[in-house]
Amino acid sequence: MDFTDHIKLDHEAMIARQVVFFVATAVSDGRINLSPKGLADTFKVLGPNRVAYLDLGGSGNETHAHLAAANEDGGGRITIMMCNFEQPALILRLYGTGRPVLPQDAEWAELAGHFTLLPGTRQIFDIAVDSVQTSCGWGVPVMHLGHERETLVKYHAQSDPAKWEAKLAGRTRSIDGLPTRATDRYIAGE
Repeated sequence: MDFTDHIKLDHEAMIARQVVFFVATAVSDGRINLSPKGLADTFKVLGPNRVAYLDLGGSGNETHAHLAAANEDGGGRITIMMCNFEQPALILRLYGTGRPVLPQDAEWAELAGHFTLLPGTRQIFDIAVDSVQTSCGWGVPVMHLGHERETLVKYHAQSDPAKWEAKLAGRTRSIDGLPTRATDRYIAGE
C-alpha cells in the first residue's frame, strides 16, 4: 500500500486506461452513496491535485446532494476508486473534496472545455484531491470490456428538451431529502 499527496504520472496513466470507476460520498446522517460510473472520456485528470467527471441525468443525484450539503459545512468529502481489471493488478483511490458545477454556474465553461459533452449532461463534479492510495488489487478478478452500454446516452439523445428539463427540474431532493440544484438546460451533446 502506498499513499501520496498527489496524482503521479503512473497514477494518471492507470486512470486513463479505466472504463469504470466508483464514487462514494456521505453526509453525517443518512445513507452512504456508492455509484459505479462509466462512459468513455467522462473522467479527466486536470492536475496533480484535481480531477473532474462528467455526469449525465440518471435515476438519482445523491453525489450532488452529499457534496452540496457538506460544502455548506466546509467540505464535501468524496472518494473515487478505480480497479485495474486487466494486468497489472492495482486498486487506486482518490480522496478529496468535491463540488457539483452545473451549466448555469460561472465555472462551467472552463470545466466543460475538458470534455466532449454528451446528450443529457447534467453537471460536472470538480474534485480537489488531497491524497492518493494504491494497493495490490490481487483479489480483483481479471475482466475485459465487451462494450459500453449505449442506453443512457441514447435515452437522453431521444429526449424532448422541454420534457427533459421539466423532469430534472422536479428532482430537487435526494433519497434522504437533501436538496439538489437542477440544471437549467438540456444539453444535446456535441
